[in-house]
Amino acid sequence: MSQNSSRKRVLDPVQRISEGLFGLIMVLTFTGSLSVATADRDDVRAMLIGALGCNIAWGVIDGVLFVLGALAERASALRLHRAIRDANDASEAHRIVAAAAPGLAKVLQLPEIESIRARLRQQPEPPPHTKLHLDDFRSAFAVFLLVFFTTFPVAIPFLLMHEVGPAMRTSNTIAIAMLFLLGLAYGRITGMRAWLMGVSMVALGLSLVGMTIALGG
Repeated sequence: MSQNSSRKRVLDPVQRISEGLFGLIMVLTFTGSLSVATADRDDVRAMLIGALGCNIAWGVIDGVLFVLGALAERASALRLHRAIRDANDASEAHRIVAAAAPGLAKVLQLPEIESIRARLRQQPEPPPHTKLHLDDFRSAFAVFLLVFFTTFPVAIPFLLMHEVGPAMRTSNTIAIAMLFLLGLAYGRITGMRAWLMGVSMVALGLSLVGMTIALGG
């Protein structure tokens, strides 16, 4: 297997869509709270600084949570590896698999479980504990970049346009388009109707933004 094919992808497609949606919701809570009737350039500047600072902070937090989640997932896999390897017999190993992955246990017969257990016993002793890898930090940085850079397409109209009203309409149009594209991508990944998921993602995103603003977020 080549080095490129064996390397883990920084983020899978669903993770990229999720982080993009998160970043969009965060910035829209700031742009959506801006009053078209009363806002001036100082208000716009404060909004942009707040949106940028918030997405930087949450990008860092989300990256840290990603690393913690990756470590916990790897530790869980190591415990399962050890449990199957150290099982007394195939029946005990099958119960362990059934508890961890019921769907997999349904298709594996006892001889297959025993074969897996035997091969695990032939391998070197697994490490006593898991550790972080370089890819974990690369993925965490990718999470940060996704949340951070999602701010800019929605914020750019406020930088280029002097009037708040046109800037707000342009910004909202860009945000809706981005939500729709995220929904299209999610629809293709899940096998659902892409256009329907696009529309649903717009409705979901705007609903979450409205709820966040209403609750003072």
